[in-house]
Amino acid sequence: MKKLTLLFALFLCALFPSHSNANDPDDALGSISGTVVDNTMKQPVAYAAVVIKSEDGSQTVTGGITMEDGTFDIKKLPDGNFIFEVQFIGYKTYSQKLVISKDKRNINLGTITLEEETQNLEGVEVVAEKTTIEQRVDRKVINVGKDLTTAGASASDIMNNIPSVNVDAQTGDITLRGNSNVRVMVDGKLSNVPVAQLLKQIPSTSIKSIELITNPSAKYNPEGMSGIINIILHKNANIGFNGNVSMGLTKGIEAKFNSSIDLNYRNGKFNFYGNYGNNIGKWVNDGSILRVDENSRQKFDFLNNNKSHLYKLGVDFYLNEKNTISFFTNQNIYDGKGYGTVAINYFEDPSRNLTQYFDDLSDNTSEQYNFDYKLDFGKEGHNIELEVDHNLFDSGQDADFRSVGAVVYPNYKDFVDTKRTQTTANLDYVNPLDSISKLELGLQSRNFESKVDYSSTGQSFNSQGNLVPTPSTKFIYAMDIYSAYATFGQTYKKWSYQMGIRIEDVEVKADTNAVRAFTDKYTQLYPSAFVTYSPNEKDQLQVSYSRRVDRPGLDQVNPIREFATPLISSFGNPNLVPQFTSSYELNYTRRLKNGSITSGVFYRSITDEINRALYVDRLDLNKTILTYDNFDKTSAYGVEVSGNYRPLKWWNINGSFDMYSQTQRGFSETLDTTDPDATEDDIITEQVEVDNTAWNLRMNNSFTVTKKLTLQAFGFYRGRNKSIQFDANPMYFVNLGARYSFDDGKGTISFNYNDIFNTMRFAFEGDYPYAQEGAFNWESNNVYVGLSYRFGSGKNRANQRKRRDDNTKQGGGGIL
Repeated sequence: MKKLTLLFALFLCALFPSHSNANDPDDALGSISGTVVDNTMKQPVAYAAVVIKSEDGSQTVTGGITMEDGTFDIKKLPDGNFIFEVQFIGYKTYSQKLVISKDKRNINLGTITLEEETQNLEGVEVVAEKTTIEQRVDRKVINVGKDLTTAGASASDIMNNIPSVNVDAQTGDITLRGNSNVRVMVDGKLSNVPVAQLLKQIPSTSIKSIELITNPSAKYNPEGMSGIINIILHKNANIGFNGNVSMGLTKGIEAKFNSSIDLNYRNGKFNFYGNYGNNIGKWVNDGSILRVDENSRQKFDFLNNNKSHLYKLGVDFYLNEKNTISFFTNQNIYDGKGYGTVAINYFEDPSRNLTQYFDDLSDNTSEQYNFDYKLDFGKEGHNIELEVDHNLFDSGQDADFRSVGAVVYPNYKDFVDTKRTQTTANLDYVNPLDSISKLELGLQSRNFESKVDYSSTGQSFNSQGNLVPTPSTKFIYAMDIYSAYATFGQTYKKWSYQMGIRIEDVEVKADTNAVRAFTDKYTQLYPSAFVTYSPNEKDQLQVSYSRRVDRPGLDQVNPIREFATPLISSFGNPNLVPQFTSSYELNYTRRLKNGSITSGVFYRSITDEINRALYVDRLDLNKTILTYDNFDKTSAYGVEVSGNYRPLKWWNINGSFDMYSQTQRGFSETLDTTDPDATEDDIITEQVEVDNTAWNLRMNNSFTVTKKLTLQAFGFYRGRNKSIQFDANPMYFVNLGARYSFDDGKGTISFNYNDIFNTMRFAFEGDYPYAQEGAFNWESNNVYVGLSYRFGSGKNRANQRKRRDDNTKQGGGGIL
């Protein structure tokens, strides 16, 4: 089976223009044309690299790629002697000498036949054997190799192996550069599915690459202080019927099972594709918090039994070589059951001991419908594209809380139903004005609405301190965003730059029980600038700037109780306003003989920072209210270093180090609860400021034992981390893995032993609102076994879907 790697062909072609037009274009009148086919099926070979080299082969003069019908036409060639080559993965390179002179300037080579490689294409598979890191103009691209997918069953499992990215094993929350204000997308599209759930639904074997866009240009939507994480999935472009099936089992305290199947059928003008994936299992968590002032301990035990299913169906219709219509739908189904206990023990007064039991039933469905039309004009890279994306999300949660103890704590049930809709429409236009300039323009509308319906059988205190039924609450949060952007870039010799501006008009409405709770309307400009200097082929230096915004999320503004224990209740704050960030970056990339290294520094200036606030509950002074608020201006800075190196032919190393520092501010209240006469008047309110410097170190070693067997060793260390609420102790773990391929590489068996020393846990201590210390544990010590197998006709032919799949809208800004 020959595996088409269109990205490789486009990368080769991207190198060609840098040496073209070396002579006066008025004297470059020559042209070379022809058609490329394969030697077995006599089918056109689309998007093969056509290379024109100098007579001695030391320098690339110009080049291009073949069209869908295999034709090519290279123009503006000066007179002289050249070497003509056609390159395509899975085929031998075709080469011949050519002479362009005043007597013969227009050469038609006729039909050129590429011969397939007779040997098994081990070299092609090597591209995906190891994970590599690539620094591009506005993003860092982690090309996910098999060494990384061995790390676990889902996207959530492998994210902690990505530089500068951390996933909280307890909550599934993801952070980039220590900040949770990050947008997560799949194939460049937002989803209504909660991020923690989404990451667990995506099989690791389906991931092609992960893009870290830490300083997005104006063409991208400006949400996310720390940037964008874009997960690119594999796409199958093979002729005929093809597919891939995978399954895996993870065993810790409980077992988890995942499987997926990807199918593709391509023939003529149609390409049909679909996939299914699931994640089924039980998850165990436990922990405790010791409250020092009253010598009490809260002990937590949680068990979740979750089932999730993901379906995708799509079709691409190639009207002709200029027009493409595509449609796909994603359907997600989730069902979860949670059980837990919170036992509170007062060691000096056992009569106050209390145990709370709770059962949680939750389910949700998500529907995504996407339509895309693209028109290519005559000039290469000149196009206009219309995309409409509609997403529906519906979830329900029933929670039952029961308590036993000497002191009666009311039993109650919470019922929460949530409906969300979001519709996005983009119109993007790209025009390469000339060989060194590009103009991009775009329009976008985004409309969001979330409806939360809450009811409870519980009781709460009124203003007179009497217990009354908890009122039912309806909360509606809507946002309409209309935006336009323009970017312009040029490349001149060793320098390139891109300037951009985005304007957005935003209106936010929040209603509670038909009463307007909050309204906000604003228009903002978001500029961006990038300057890149490449003194040679090995070095690249880039400086960039962008302005960004973090709009409050639904969980942050929802006034309905998010969760409650006997001592803590969490609520959102509907009066939150957006926080704005000015982000500056400097990055340097060095290509080595046996690898590469990328380093960078960043600085962020933040206004109206959104952060946690801790208050003493006025209705019960022994309880705490956890919410959000806006704070004054703050800043953050950091440094990152990552790279890959192959010291020996059989040994490959991928490593990264990141360190960041940020000043966090928040409100906190304290009260001496050991004083029996303490009242509300004794509460001390203060603004807390914490200077936090944290760092992470990752190291992945891959050892090639034989052509079929590879071993991996991965280590991770996270330094001490401070926040307003607590100081987290260092964490570390070591994973070991092995991968065995069979049936000429079509099948792969993976084995991974995670956290072999059982050291990964979240331990902390804090002073706000009370002196406390604690730790939480999860099933980090586990064994994973996976099987993956691909099948099908294996006849490659690139298609026009490359325009959407290979760079996932890197040139357009409408979809984010």
